[in-house]
Amino acid sequence: MDMIILLAKRLGLFKKIIPIITALAMIFSLVAGLSPTPSPRDEVQNVIFLIGDGMGENHLKLTKQELGIELAMERMPIRGQQETAPFGGGVTDSAAAATALACGVRTIKGSLGVFPYDMFALQSYPVSLTELAMEKGMKTGIVTTDSTTGATPAGFSAHTSSRNNKKDIAAQQIASGIDLIWGGADSETQKARVEAAGYTYLSTYTEFTAFNGNGKSFGQFDKSFMWQTENDENTPTLSQLTVKAIDLLDGNDGFFLMVEGSHIDSFSHGNDAEKMVVSLQEFDNAVAVALNFAREDGNTLVIVTADHECGAILPENDTYVYTSGSHSGVDVPLFVYGSSNFIENGQAIKNKDLAIYVAMSMGFTPDEFPRKVPVYSANAAA
Repeated sequence: MDMIILLAKRLGLFKKIIPIITALAMIFSLVAGLSPTPSPRDEVQNVIFLIGDGMGENHLKLTKQELGIELAMERMPIRGQQETAPFGGGVTDSAAAATALACGVRTIKGSLGVFPYDMFALQSYPVSLTELAMEKGMKTGIVTTDSTTGATPAGFSAHTSSRNNKKDIAAQQIASGIDLIWGGADSETQKARVEAAGYTYLSTYTEFTAFNGNGKSFGQFDKSFMWQTENDENTPTLSQLTVKAIDLLDGNDGFFLMVEGSHIDSFSHGNDAEKMVVSLQEFDNAVAVALNFAREDGNTLVIVTADHECGAILPENDTYVYTSGSHSGVDVPLFVYGSSNFIENGQAIKNKDLAIYVAMSMGFTPDEFPRKVPVYSANAAA
């Protein structure tokens, strides 16, 4: 399907074949995307959804070997796997993967929060877990070491035909009403617009530590430091961001928080094992923060997984080595804490079904999620 779209664009025929693409996509969605109706899940008050971008099983093994440590995520009671394919199959990208994890539907690579048969959201788009939480009155947060308009945070906060539509993504995030969006600075996320929307703009470590949670906040930090295990004088680390995000969001109505460690993927594209290991260690530090809160709270679901694997790491002699600079299609780890019936130990599930199970843990039924949000024209609404 991706090759058909690419060829059509090059030949100038894209607009002409949109009806054909739509029809094919709807057929594929109905036939290939069907999953059995899931049984009910334990309902919880809070959800912390942690995504290690590009993190495969062998990334974990390499990190443990290099650092001589045990990982907090591997002490979680339930461990399974997640199938990462996009709509139409094959190897995914972070945009399609984020859509599956956030919206419970598979879409075409490069698209964010849209159906494969309606990439421009002309008729409808799928509601995200973040929006679902807001409907329920829960507080919401997005924390990432990537730019805030990066594919994974955007998948949980925007709906657009392309991950490259940075201006559109930033505008949607600023208008979203999400309680906190913290990550790397992005040129499209302008301070004046953020503050005009009622957000407190945070860009330094001092501003971050001084913020008392009075109102909504938008963090724009230096992403070249956020992945490290120690902050510099101007930039908090991922685990520090996670500590404060949980503290600010925690309340009687519950919260939904997505936390992404993006540099596992970034450094894997460059086969930089040394920096990847450090970034994965800091991501695991954020996992430990989430687990510590969940143990004390007793009513929090913690999910740890990846959007895809990057680097095709394989064992070689007594170590693990990169064999690619691209994504691979292997299943990725999935860890669960806080639910007795989320998945079975060792079970492999589809990425889109993971989102559905999270929604069910928030108290929604399969009839309520995935769900289409109709798009009405200005004339129709008038």
